[in-house]
Amino acid sequence: MIKEPAIKRKNPLWELATEYLSHLQFERRLSNNTLYAYKHDLKKYTNYMFDELQLRSIDSIQSAHVEQFVNILSDTPNIDNKDGLKKSASIHRLFSTIRGFHQYLCQIRITKNDPSQLLVPPRLTRKIPTTLLVEEVNQIIKAVDLSKKYSLRDQAILSILYASGLRVTELVELKLKNLLIGEGMIRVFGKGNKERIVPIGKIALSYLNLYLKELRPSISSKGNSQGILFLNHRGGKLTRMSIWNILHENTLRAGIAKKVSPHVLRHSFATHLLEGGADLRSVQEMLGHSDITTTQIYTNIDKIYLKEIHKEFHPRG
Repeated sequence: MIKEPAIKRKNPLWELATEYLSHLQFERRLSNNTLYAYKHDLKKYTNYMFDELQLRSIDSIQSAHVEQFVNILSDTPNIDNKDGLKKSASIHRLFSTIRGFHQYLCQIRITKNDPSQLLVPPRLTRKIPTTLLVEEVNQIIKAVDLSKKYSLRDQAILSILYASGLRVTELVELKLKNLLIGEGMIRVFGKGNKERIVPIGKIALSYLNLYLKELRPSISSKGNSQGILFLNHRGGKLTRMSIWNILHENTLRAGIAKKVSPHVLRHSFATHLLEGGADLRSVQEMLGHSDITTTQIYTNIDKIYLKEIHKEFHPRG
C-alpha cells in the first residue's frame, strides 16, 4: 500500500511573523539587510515553536519556551551568521528580534501574552575590533594596480571607506546627488534611512575627482547607472561582495597579513580620529551611531594604544 505523503500544516506563528516583517518594512522602513536578519531569526524561532515544541498558537508560548530556544542556540557551536556576526552578537540580536515581535503582537492586540517580557537578555560581550595603522591603510590604497582599467574607481572606493568611515552598504548606495564636492562632504543615508553629512577629506576627494572625470563617464554609458556613484563594468551598481573583493585583492598586494574587511577601515577611521584628539560626540555623528555607547568601544582601543606607547617608550614601562 502506497502511503500518502504527509501534508505539511501551515505555521500560524510564521504567518504572524510575516505581518510583523511587513510592519518593519513599510511602517518602520528598516533596510533590506536588517529585514533579512529579522526574517532569518523569526523563521528559526517560529519553526522551533511549531515543529519542535508543537505549539499552535501565539498564546501557548511561555517564557520557559523562549528561554529554552535561546539556550539551545547559545549552546550550539559555530553559530556565526552569513552577515558576519559572532556568536554573542547573533544571540543578542535574536533575543531582541523575539522581544520586538511579541511586543508588536501585544500592541496590535493579537495577544495579551508577552513571554519575553520578564526574560533578561544575554550579555553582549564586545570584542575589541581589528584596526589598521595609518601606514597600512596608505599601503592598501597605493597597492592598487594603476595599469588596470578600474584602478581609479578602486582607489576612490578604498579612500572614501577610510576617509569617511562609511559602512559598505552606504558606499554602494551612494549617488552623484549625495556628493557635496564644493564643501568636501558626502550626504549619507545609514541604518533606518537616517541622514548624516560626513567630510571626505582632501586626499580622498582628489581620488574621487579623478574617477569622476577620467573613468565614470565611460562606464556609465554602458548601462543604466540610475545616478549611482560607483559602477561595475556593466554600468550598474556594485555589490557589497565586489567591495570586499577589491579590498581583499589590494590588501594582499600590500603584503598585509591582517584579515581586513570594509568594516576594519571604518574601525580604523574612528580609532585614528580619537587618537588624533577628536571628541567622542563628533565621531559618533560621523559614524552614524544612534547610541554613544556603541562609539565608546573605540575609547578602549585608544587606551590599549596608549598602554602600548607607554610600555615601549617609558623607562619603567
